[in-house]
Amino acid sequence: MKNLPNTIGSLLESTGDYVETKVNLFKLKAVEKSSDIISSIASWLVIALFIVFGFIIINVGLCIWLGDLMGSACYGFFVIGGFYLLLGVIILSFKSKWIKQPINDLIIKKILN
Repeated sequence: MKNLPNTIGSLLESTGDYVETKVNLFKLKAVEKSSDIISSIASWLVIALFIVFGFIIINVGLCIWLGDLMGSACYGFFVIGGFYLLLGVIILSFKSKWIKQPINDLIIKKILN
């Protein structure tokens, strides 16, 4: 009977250590997942930045070239602007299917891995 209080105290102390270890493990896993997601987003942003710069330069060249073919540089810019306006309306109508859902799936996959 004299060992019972010591055993209960030891059990409570071990339980406290176990809970503290589990909380620390959860924190470390959360930090790991967060850093993985942030580094993935940062790398994709850098890649997207270079792609956008290249795309802008190609589009300006295409506008000037089309303008030369049509007789005025501004006509080329109007044609390309109208194309992107039409493309924007199409993407707007399918944004949930083409943009939102794939990004949600990617984030969920990163969190659960």
